Amino acid sequence: MTGLWVPIAAFLGMTIVLGMVIWFRFKTRSEMQQTFRAALDKGHELTPEIIDRLGHLKAPKDKDLRLGVIWIAAAVGLSAFGFGIPDEDDVARIFLGIAAFPFMIGIAYLILHKFTDRD
Repeated sequence: MTGLWVPIAAFLGMTIVLGMVIWFRFKTRSEMQQTFRAALDKGHELTPEIIDRLGHLKAPKDKDLRLGVIWIAAAVGLSAFGFGIPDEDDVARIFLGIAAFPFMIGIAYLILHKFTDRD
């Protein structure tokens, strides 16, 4: 019975996180529409440039660098966790294998940061 709760908790946690992401995106779009309505009610003219600027917020210039560092830190954490489990040699190798995926994603983000024009 206790082994059954692990996958249930994992899927429930992923569902909650995904639901929160969807909710906050919905809330952001709703607030953007309220901003447009308030501007129209006050008599301001909304040009296509203003709508495009407000509707598509620019990502920070160093977003790829930040994401790369976060993914590599996650890989290092997984590796450290694998080595922290005592008396299990195979566990460390398994966690190193799992950590390879976020490590490579982090390296890819760092490469994107290197070759992206940040003007």
